[in-house]
Amino acid sequence: MTLAGRTLFITGGSRGIGLAIAERAARDGANVVIAAKTAEPHPKLPGTIHTAAAAIEAAGGRALPLLLDVRDADAVAAAVDQAAQHFGGIDICVNNASAINLSRSEEIEVKRFDLIQQINMRGTFLVSRACVPHLRRSPNAHVLTLSPPLTLRADWFAQHLPYTLSKYGMSMVTFGMAEEFRADGIAFNALWPRTTIATAAVEFALGGEDLMRRSRKPEIMADAAYAIFRRDARYYSGHFVLDEDVLREEGRTDFSAYRHDPAATLEIDIFVAPGADPIE
Repeated sequence: MTLAGRTLFITGGSRGIGLAIAERAARDGANVVIAAKTAEPHPKLPGTIHTAAAAIEAAGGRALPLLLDVRDADAVAAAVDQAAQHFGGIDICVNNASAINLSRSEEIEVKRFDLIQQINMRGTFLVSRACVPHLRRSPNAHVLTLSPPLTLRADWFAQHLPYTLSKYGMSMVTFGMAEEFRADGIAFNALWPRTTIATAAVEFALGGEDLMRRSRKPEIMADAAYAIFRRDARYYSGHFVLDEDVLREEGRTDFSAYRHDPAATLEIDIFVAPGADPIE
């Protein structure tokens, strides 16, 4: 099964993991909708919806760049309908858009708390719900959300409660909709990286160049997502998986090509249990 002719609706895909997923699908000849809020070049962050569209087409796919703020329910509904009309349907929804803030409870401003809940949990709900009517008509419909397994560890909540609530909220949307729409044949799964991924969020919000060196490239998430999209949606739903584990199931044993810096020690990502050491 390939993604040739299939249509993906990806939020926040102008850079990083979202763009890597888009380019991987494009190599099969997929149609990709990039729905993100960056239309003009950012002084620090690379990529816009237009540069992403160019990269998708260069990889062999067809692209539709759409300016979208996932907090706007009306705009979400309009963007999904426009995408479905443009390409004749939607087969895959990727909830990639996400905001990060690791402040503790007393430190975070209320407006920042609201922002990450609205983008992460509420945005995932709005986009997924809007895509459902179109996904019902797909022969192999998938919704993939980039959020962690629902491991209820108090220490993880205590370290950065606002962010943990928002990301676990995304996972709970996945958990609930997987069962709610199981009879419709729509798969809902969540994918999370075992190690940190070399993205702008890691560089500017978490650990700078040092953490970038100890991270893997976004392509490992893209390859794992691609493997999930090729699975039968009627049977593969309701799973919370790590990128490396998905690729192991596909027969991969060497992950060295994904390392950002081959000489650096990999950093285990947050929400991944200690002792889950990555394959070098």
